[in-house]
Amino acid sequence: MQSFLDILQKPTVFADRNVLSPHFVPEALPFREKHLERIMSCMSPALQGVRPRNLFIYGKTGTGKTACVRRVSEKFEALGTRARVAYLNCRTYNSRYKVMQKSLKGLVPEVDKGGFGITYFYEKMLEWVQEGNGRFLVLVLDEVDMVKDLDELIYSLTRSNDEVSKGGVSLIGISNNLSFKDKLDPRSKSSLFESELVFESYNASQLAKILSDRAASGFKPGSLQQSAISLTAAASAHETGDARYALKLLLRAGEIADESNPDPKSLPKITDKEVELARKSIDGELAKDAIKTLPRHQQLVLLSAANLTLNGGRNKYQRLGDAQPGDGSLLSGEVFDEYCHLCREYSLEPKTSRWYREYLLDLEMLGLISLTDSSKGFRGHTRFVRLGFPAAEVVGIIRGNLENNDFGREISEVEG
Repeated sequence: MQSFLDILQKPTVFADRNVLSPHFVPEALPFREKHLERIMSCMSPALQGVRPRNLFIYGKTGTGKTACVRRVSEKFEALGTRARVAYLNCRTYNSRYKVMQKSLKGLVPEVDKGGFGITYFYEKMLEWVQEGNGRFLVLVLDEVDMVKDLDELIYSLTRSNDEVSKGGVSLIGISNNLSFKDKLDPRSKSSLFESELVFESYNASQLAKILSDRAASGFKPGSLQQSAISLTAAASAHETGDARYALKLLLRAGEIADESNPDPKSLPKITDKEVELARKSIDGELAKDAIKTLPRHQQLVLLSAANLTLNGGRNKYQRLGDAQPGDGSLLSGEVFDEYCHLCREYSLEPKTSRWYREYLLDLEMLGLISLTDSSKGFRGHTRFVRLGFPAAEVVGIIRGNLENNDFGREISEVEG
């Protein structure tokens, strides 16, 4: 058995693994200069004592949204003005109560104590904003669409500005879902008065530049072939244009090179072979992570498609046109029927068909299903649904996830 010393003395391709982490924010953010300027322009009024407009930022995972906002926020707070930024990841702080409490923790020390309700937090926020000549709080809500009572949160925060004579509260919402605002109550939407900014996916040449910059300090000289960078960039651009995926792929390729190095005295090499092996390893992990973090109703829609795929579907009509018998395609209607059945099984109220269509689009965006419209040969207009991940694995992941999180009951949080 090897000791820690043996492992640490083995040659490695890595010079600094941290630089290759998706969470590392480099000093320069290539191809995002205009986006940075736009965010700075939206936040800058607070530096002159004027409340900034709300800003909503959209784009797929790994397009630099969070990194850009964090970089601008650092520069904003470094000026030492009476404006503050509070960043929250809404996968963790996923309710109005949690958002209000967390955003005030660094501003009002007494909120650290338990037992307070939302009204208390709201009033403390108003007090903080109005102190002195007025202060400005910019709330950055990353993955804002994960907040369960988002309508109430947005309405409360935006309307709070009507109750203060100086200072104010502004929102920067970050979301992977371009259409999430369509689900908001009209009152919430009308109160936003927001600007919008879209981050486009990176192309292959842009990803190659990003990877080359990171690799220069992340890997030892001579350990990484240029063709491996090109392949990683091309594969990532073809899939999603996701820089996080590209970095994770290159990092895993480096780990594989270290693990499979035949000569313990020579420097390992990262070639196209290691990238291909890393790709097979990572794709399965990412899909599993995506499934586990889906909201409960999206999990049930995906589980419905998986159940029907395993059972051969329940549709009795002949499938013609785009979908042929045996290709794994399902009618959207039969998936909806199965979804309603599963909701009853887990004692949940099924969402409407409109929400169901939104869930399908969200699942398609994540690559977990594919959607095709019917063509001539099928009576009427419908959509076909096809799983993008093995059905048996989907069933195992979601059934276990639902049981572990006790999603069979509606959970009501006591939040004051």
